[in-house]
Amino acid sequence: MSDMTSHKPASGFFSRVFLTDWQCWPSWRRASYNTLWCLIGCSIGDMGTIAWFQWTGIPWSVWAIMSLAIVNGLITSIILETVILTRQMAFQIAFKTAIGMSLISMVSMEVAMNLVDVALTGGARLTLWVLPFMWLAGFITPLPYNYWRLKALGKACH
Repeated sequence: MSDMTSHKPASGFFSRVFLTDWQCWPSWRRASYNTLWCLIGCSIGDMGTIAWFQWTGIPWSVWAIMSLAIVNGLITSIILETVILTRQMAFQIAFKTAIGMSLISMVSMEVAMNLVDVALTGGARLTLWVLPFMWLAGFITPLPYNYWRLKALGKACH
């Protein structure tokens, strides 16, 4: 018997990323559902912050506003997640679970939305026509990572 026939699957990071089954439609559906809830939570804080600066006219730099918007988006996402999870578990456990969500996913979502906003409007401005583009970028950017976390690691936000 040759060594080729007794080959064992690779383990570690490489196999988790590149050998993941990327065509499991139920997992894509679940990852999309999770990503949508994260998008809603992040959008509340992110867009609320941008709108507040836009309406008040406080003279902060674009990048300062966007940085605060990212932080506020993370906070509101954690709050929303905690509220959702308290339907299934005690508050303390729900909060710990929400805090333990993937920050990589949330930060990538936030950065994508804010970069689209700056690229399309030239600053920290919300207009109705830019919102769908921001939400699309915020949804698409973390989706493959969320799928991979669900499929390869068995971890989901919700």
